[in-house]
Amino acid sequence: MDVFLQQVFNGIMLGSTYAVVAAGLTLVFGILHVPNFAHGHFYMIGAYVTFFLVTSWKLGFWPAVLLSCLVLALLGVVVERLAFRPMRGQPQVNAFISAIGVLMFLEALVTLVWGPEGHRIPNPYPATVNLWGLVTTQQRLLVIVTAALLIFLLNLFIKKTLLGATIEAVAQNREGAMLVGINVDRVSSITFALSAATAAIAASVVAPIFIITPTMGALVGMKAFIIVILGGLGNIPGAIWGGYILGLVEALGGGYISADYKDVFAFGLLILVLALRPAGLFGKESS
Repeated sequence: MDVFLQQVFNGIMLGSTYAVVAAGLTLVFGILHVPNFAHGHFYMIGAYVTFFLVTSWKLGFWPAVLLSCLVLALLGVVVERLAFRPMRGQPQVNAFISAIGVLMFLEALVTLVWGPEGHRIPNPYPATVNLWGLVTTQQRLLVIVTAALLIFLLNLFIKKTLLGATIEAVAQNREGAMLVGINVDRVSSITFALSAATAAIAASVVAPIFIITPTMGALVGMKAFIIVILGGLGNIPGAIWGGYILGLVEALGGGYISADYKDVFAFGLLILVLALRPAGLFGKESS
């Protein structure tokens, strides 16, 4: 039982990261109606910016996370303005190609600056904690708590603020939003900034646990797409639940079968869900 609970805890930790990243990707999808393939690389850049600020500028962990969040918000605005806004009204394949160009540029830039080898952010909370027989570290608990707080604040922002309602309006009907005077370009930029900033926070809190590499964004981005599809396209609560489901499947499959195949379990889950429910676990079936 202790082993099972340990794997469940590991799955919740992984799922917390996946849920935050997938929620940001879902936000952007609602505005663009095209998946942002570069989203996983925003996550990767966020980890590297925090790594640079902690190791080179000698900032404390939390000031580095905050600054990384701001840097990635600015990067999100720049990418939206230069890579995605010109593709508006063009065939969707153009936006796909533009996103792939962005992710290749970001990966090449990080490789040029920091090299292809892995790095690790010094762990600010390495102490172990014993919770009802579960042995973990404070940093892993921090990942879960931070993700829960981000999800709560994101939901509060979308449901309780005027700007959040505006983002929802643009996602539901872009033309109608423009007719009532909503500045769609500004909403698009804000959404990209919010999406990139949340990815940076998620990457920063999990980076002291795992090694960061220039290629880490590709796998995280792919899993975020799996989660978005599992939860139902454009469904933020579905993306959050999908993130935790995927984390648990990976942890339990890796713990009881083989850790070498944990990524296979993710794609296997996607195939199974699409075979049984093409609209995703929480998506609405078309009539």
